[in-house]
Amino acid sequence: MNPTRFDFPAATLTALADALHPDPFYAALTPDASADPATWRDSLRAYFGYALVEARVYGKVELIADQDGGAALWLLPQAPGVAETLQQTKNAALEKILAPRGFENYRAIIAAMALRTERVAPPNAWYLSILGIAPPLQNQSLGAKLVAVTLAQADAQHAPCYLETFNPRTLSFYERAGFRIVARHAEKITRADYWIMTRAAR
Repeated sequence: MNPTRFDFPAATLTALADALHPDPFYAALTPDASADPATWRDSLRAYFGYALVEARVYGKVELIADQDGGAALWLLPQAPGVAETLQQTKNAALEKILAPRGFENYRAIIAAMALRTERVAPPNAWYLSILGIAPPLQNQSLGAKLVAVTLAQADAQHAPCYLETFNPRTLSFYERAGFRIVARHAEKITRADYWIMTRAAR
């Protein structure tokens, strides 16, 4: 992937970083955040920059119009072998973006979560990878509007969907969008629970 192919607003990267850095998963990617806040913000901005390009090429991206205040990133099912290649490419990129301990945490968390998710998520499911809204814009139904756009497209193609979340406060939000909890696991690196949620094809 060529990150220069798409021009995402810098404000969107900042919005995602500010919205998601307290999340246990993203906190594990920036374990030295308390020492230098600017460092974790830069690392997460670069992480989300890569994720946005990845989702634009291999999935779907929805941005908050005119506000650059957040985004919803989806990854769609790929042909056999493509997902593995994408993960290898992503690992190579993130090894340069994240500090060594953050990258080690990323690989360990992703590997463990993938094994659990493949047991409960349909192989043809659309994956809501990232959803983040800038803190000043939260509680205005913007996240629901972003998610609804791609859910409507998934419904039109009779595609199931799934997601993972470490934030228990988001469970009711996703349930209102039609997702249901199918598993809850304790994650070793973050020492936090996370939930796998699926949404049946319509």
